[in-house]
Amino acid sequence: MVDERLTEKQAEALRGELAELEGPRRTEVVAAIKTAREFGDLSENFEYHAAKNEQGLLEARIRTLRARLEGAEIVETASGDEVGIGSIVEVADEGGAIIKVEVSAVGGTGTVSPTSPLGSALLGHKVGDAVQVQAPRGSWTATVKSIS
Repeated sequence: MVDERLTEKQAEALRGELAELEGPRRTEVVAAIKTAREFGDLSENFEYHAAKNEQGLLEARIRTLRARLEGAEIVETASGDEVGIGSIVEVADEGGAIIKVEVSAVGGTGTVSPTSPLGSALLGHKVGDAVQVQAPRGSWTATVKSIS
């Protein structure tokens, strides 16, 4: 079962994060736990508990990334004439304000998920198209200004 669609570039970004977490980051956390153990009584050792908590968060993120990559379908980068996964799109809202976003399941600053209200409304549309965005706070119209 495919959980999400990613471009090769987006999948590579997730693979890079996974390599960092499984390599240097995991090594740092293990070293922090070892150092904290040397402080003595573990029942009252804040550093130990903090390091173990960090390890739990790290391992959860690693599991999430592995699952995302295993369940992903790699798709071609979208062409410039139609909004697709990997497209960078400028849209104007009803007030004329321009919003520039990348349609990406990876997330991060300046991105919208293809399953989000804006992302799903934009998929398949072309420059000049007005789309209805069904957001939790109400519906609004976005007009596609450019696609790259």
